[in-house]
Amino acid sequence: MKKTPDIFAHLLAPLDLGFTALRNRVLMGSMHTGLEEMPDGFERQAKFFARRAKGGVGILVTGGISPNRAGRLAERASVMTKDLVEGHRVITRAVHDEGGKIVLQLLHAGRYGRHAELVAPSAVRSRINPLTPRALGDDEILQTIEDFGTAAALAREAGYDGVEVMGSEGYFLNQFTAARTNQRTDSWGGSAENRRRLPVEVVGRVRKYCGPDFIIIYRISVLDLVEGGNSWSDVAALAKDVEVSGANILNTGIGWHESRVPTIAHMVPRGAFTWAIKRLKAEVAIPVVASNRINTPEQAEQLIADGQADMVSLARPLLADPDFVAKAASGASPNINTCIGCNQACLDNAFTGRLTTCMVNPAACREVEFKIAPAARGKHIAVLGGGPAGLACAVTAAERNHKVALFEADIEIGGQFNLARRIPGKEDYAETIRYFRNRLDELGVEVRCGRPASLADLESGGFDEIVVATGVRPRRLDIPGADHPSVMTYVEAITNTAHVGTEVAIVGAGGIGFDVAALLSNPHGPHDPSHPDVEGFSSEWGIDLSYTQPGALLPANHQWPSSRKIHLLQRKPRDSFGASLSKTRGWANFLEVMFRGVTMTGDVIYRKIDDAGLHIEAGGKPQTLKVDTIVVCAGQESADDALSLARSLSKPVHAIGGVDKPQQLDAVRAIEDGTRLALSL
Repeated sequence: MKKTPDIFAHLLAPLDLGFTALRNRVLMGSMHTGLEEMPDGFERQAKFFARRAKGGVGILVTGGISPNRAGRLAERASVMTKDLVEGHRVITRAVHDEGGKIVLQLLHAGRYGRHAELVAPSAVRSRINPLTPRALGDDEILQTIEDFGTAAALAREAGYDGVEVMGSEGYFLNQFTAARTNQRTDSWGGSAENRRRLPVEVVGRVRKYCGPDFIIIYRISVLDLVEGGNSWSDVAALAKDVEVSGANILNTGIGWHESRVPTIAHMVPRGAFTWAIKRLKAEVAIPVVASNRINTPEQAEQLIADGQADMVSLARPLLADPDFVAKAASGASPNINTCIGCNQACLDNAFTGRLTTCMVNPAACREVEFKIAPAARGKHIAVLGGGPAGLACAVTAAERNHKVALFEADIEIGGQFNLARRIPGKEDYAETIRYFRNRLDELGVEVRCGRPASLADLESGGFDEIVVATGVRPRRLDIPGADHPSVMTYVEAITNTAHVGTEVAIVGAGGIGFDVAALLSNPHGPHDPSHPDVEGFSSEWGIDLSYTQPGALLPANHQWPSSRKIHLLQRKPRDSFGASLSKTRGWANFLEVMFRGVTMTGDVIYRKIDDAGLHIEAGGKPQTLKVDTIVVCAGQESADDALSLARSLSKPVHAIGGVDKPQQLDAVRAIEDGTRLALSL
């Protein structure tokens, strides 16, 4: 890496731990990717982690590995055992060869485990798990402490530089600290001191078994954000106790998985919880790591420079761009492929048993499969369409030394992302457009915006192959009055909100319907991500910024201000609303819309539109919605005009993204389509 720019002097400064030093203040946060359970998982994890170490990360944390069978996440989830030490050495050697450090996360799932042997401090079931845990006996607790120590010693034997003891997000150790889940009356429960005894003893046993020159990170829940969670005094006392017990670093976790507050989805403002992390830092002498919705080096630098934290944890941002640190260090931060908090290919995949990857970087966790190499023969490629699929194809093809011309009918690139970035909470989608714009410029791709490619353009360009990525167009309603002046497509409504009336019917309640409802009901509109409204977000979601309430949680506020009266309609039954939304953030999207008073009506038949409004049948009963505006979000169809044009030429033609499969409109698939095609050209 080049000389550190002064602008990131704090972020890129080494951190001395006494017996060892980290090369900078960036920690790659733990993510369970699914590679852990694959037959060739060690080799694939080695490539995954080594790629991030090569990109300059100071210290990496693996996905969660259980210290014993009872603590595993799922039936086939990984447990740290003697026979796996050699496999783990494959990972540690690869990271060390790239100059990095790596620690193994020891995670006991407790009542979050999805298997028949799950255990917890008390037999209290989580609302997100159908299984009820068994309460541990005293001897079993003592054995669990021993298991943590033994697993840590095995990690040291495998070459890890340390371990992270997982004590946040509502997992096992966090379950012991909170009255919500610890209803014991013995020496492991009752008082706050008794409830924090287990994590303190676990850290002490790890230190005893691994010696003084071994990194111990304790992942502490700074904000439980659940009823019956820890108070501020509980959190501060635990932090001090684990420091005394032998922890070198406190990494912070925010919110339990069952919290009613979103903590990492894109509607969460950047750095929304750093106020609590700063407060924790004042309680201890060891370094404290800030986490959650930190996605730019500028933001990370400011957090450290302002004394809010000593380090920053980046998890998803390092899926999106493994060279995040190297680019910051070389003065190329505008070229970072920024995480936009969508969760669509990372957390959604992880929580549904699929391999984790990244929407904006499909090579994540598939480093060999998506390895970019120079093409055997350079070609001249025309890419028609500057949406996600076309942009990914154009950039990847140019990276392989093809000559590329990109045609975009709109005045700017971005496609559907230019709509997404206008939705409150999705403003970060503009970062992906910025990334692609910079890469196109850097790679010398010819970009022609403002009109679609003509036959003359394609005939005279000398192109060897043509890629059609022109995406989709909104589907129109096929009912009488569909051309009434009150009717708008979702594109028109998103780009011209000033023309939308005060009472609105939205036809279609898929992802786009919910986005339009969120936009039209939100009185604040989109915001500048670099100036996050933490107070507004905290007020709406019920976060206690004074931290006087247990779990820092205020009573739920189900009445948020709305700028319009909105009816969200769908043909499907009422109880299926939101079923197609993201697994890990869809519930928050649903609540946002519901809390703003949007009426959701299912089992709808659309009859006609006239000056009186939208005539429907709902549950078999006729009614007329006297609305000013009707926004149609009833699906898409292929914008395939360019496809017919391209096929009229005697050139190889490829269709990718929405133009190929409009019914499966999905940015994850679109970017992967574009990347895969470019790798094959």
